[in-house]
Amino acid sequence: MGNRSRILPIVVRAAVACLTLGAGIASAQAPTLLVVNKAENTLAVIDPASGKVLSRTPTGDGPHEVALTADGRTAIVGNYGAQSPGNSLSIIDVASGKETRRVDLGALRRPHGLIVRGTGVYFTNEFNRTLGRYDLAANAVDWVVGTGEVGTHMVVGTSDAGLLFTSNIGSDSITRFERPAAAGAWNVTRIPVGKGPEGIDLSPDGKEVWTAHSRDGGVSVIDAASGKVLQSFDIGTKRSNRLRFTPDGRLVLVTDLDAGILVVMDAAARKVVKRLEVGKGPSGILMAPDGTRAYVALTGDNALAVIDLKTLEPVGRIATGAGPDGMAWRQ
Repeated sequence: MGNRSRILPIVVRAAVACLTLGAGIASAQAPTLLVVNKAENTLAVIDPASGKVLSRTPTGDGPHEVALTADGRTAIVGNYGAQSPGNSLSIIDVASGKETRRVDLGALRRPHGLIVRGTGVYFTNEFNRTLGRYDLAANAVDWVVGTGEVGTHMVVGTSDAGLLFTSNIGSDSITRFERPAAAGAWNVTRIPVGKGPEGIDLSPDGKEVWTAHSRDGGVSVIDAASGKVLQSFDIGTKRSNRLRFTPDGRLVLVTDLDAGILVVMDAAARKVVKRLEVGKGPSGILMAPDGTRAYVALTGDNALAVIDLKTLEPVGRIATGAGPDGMAWRQ
């Protein structure tokens, strides 16, 4: 009995320690929002449940977009620049909130759109009319291909990076990059669309590319496999800025920067189902992976609008910092 009484407190303490450790792990893995604040040159990490800013990391000048590695540990920020063209990427350890590396891109200027595939970070260079790739493991830019188009701004692609698409605002076009089956040059195709294509996304099933035109209020739908425009239609926007599918592919959201409106479309019917007044300068759009919420960066309000994707109504705001724009979700 005496031995058992001594063992019991040890077991209880061990159980408490395990529970505490488990809570710590759960806390560390809680979903967070990453938001670049382009007017103050920071990356904010935010708890979406409480709206609290957990950390704020300095970046290069004029950050516009952010992307995450698959494990959620590393954030990559494109330093687009403000008054003068930027030419760097900030590599940030999310857990510590530290910039671990500032990648000098040399002659590649105005890095903007970003996606990560494995160790490869694909990024547009608006000034140079190119798409580049930075290898995180090798710490080197190992691939650059020209679009020859003005304002190469955003990039989307398949999960294996076999197909990539850029929106080219000034040339009224989308560029399609197809990786060859064998070693060799990529196939690059120009796809004419409406005036000022900027917002762009690949449908969740990988079959269609949608782009919103910033200067004529239209949307173009492109067959990803062939690069052919399937349909173009008007949604009545003043200046479309970003376009995103919901995770289930049912809805498409478009921000109207000048009107302060979020346009919601039925993807299958190709029609507008709702227009929401969200605030000043709506730009970046981020979907929660479970499809319950959308977050819209309000550059003019220094906040995010939170949209319930079931009711299609605004349900809150989250303060961010000065000039929020690109976002990423860390699970």
